[in-house]
Amino acid sequence: MSWRIKDWQRNRILQHEGIPDQLWQKLINLRCLKGLSPDELAHLRDCVTLFLHAKQINGAHDLVITDEMQVIIAIQACILILKLDLAYYENWVEIIVYPSEFIRDYNYADSAGVVHHVHTTASGESWLAGPVILSWQDIAHAVDHPGHNVVIHEFAHKIDMLNDGANGCPELHPNMSAHTWYEIFSKAYRKFCQQVTRGHGLIIDPYAAESPAEFFAVLSEVFFELPLIVKQHFPSIYEQLALFYRQNPAERWSQQN
Repeated sequence: MSWRIKDWQRNRILQHEGIPDQLWQKLINLRCLKGLSPDELAHLRDCVTLFLHAKQINGAHDLVITDEMQVIIAIQACILILKLDLAYYENWVEIIVYPSEFIRDYNYADSAGVVHHVHTTASGESWLAGPVILSWQDIAHAVDHPGHNVVIHEFAHKIDMLNDGANGCPELHPNMSAHTWYEIFSKAYRKFCQQVTRGHGLIIDPYAAESPAEFFAVLSEVFFELPLIVKQHFPSIYEQLALFYRQNPAERWSQQN
């Protein structure tokens, strides 16, 4: 189903498939929603309803997906596009949820044609034009790990993939400079990789050093989960993320304190 639905169809979905009040009120205390205004929460609720109408969330290994689990996932997916558009999640349908970490087991060929075999555990994965795969254990325990959010991480990858695959630079808005984005992120990424190599104290997950795409996804996690950390330690990146997501979570947090 296209996100570009007619107004009457959209209103019908919101009227008949809306999130129950009791469930919504239970879940809007997620850390990534801190400081949202009543109007922003209302808009997010509509976004979540439309998201759940268009997507299929299926459990793997006999995991039963409850309404609460679906809404938790959808809220965290939709916070990234709160000020953007649901079209950022077009052209794919399924979200697969494992009870806990799952095994990634596949072969791939590098640029030289050499075939490599990957066999490792993961808490999330995003496929180009394919599903998002998540670990429920990691979602459920995110409250115990500030700054880590597997849903935000994987959906940041989905947004990044819209621009020639996941490369750490999503399709930017007309008021943004691709040159500025590249310069800021490249410089910060090189510096962060050096810190990881030297074993220096790290502000964010060292997994961000895996690639520019992972750097963008991890910074997106922290931008929504602990925005004051990004603004303090990566101020230029914070400015770019705020321009891209059209949100200022650090300001929201400051107003709450």
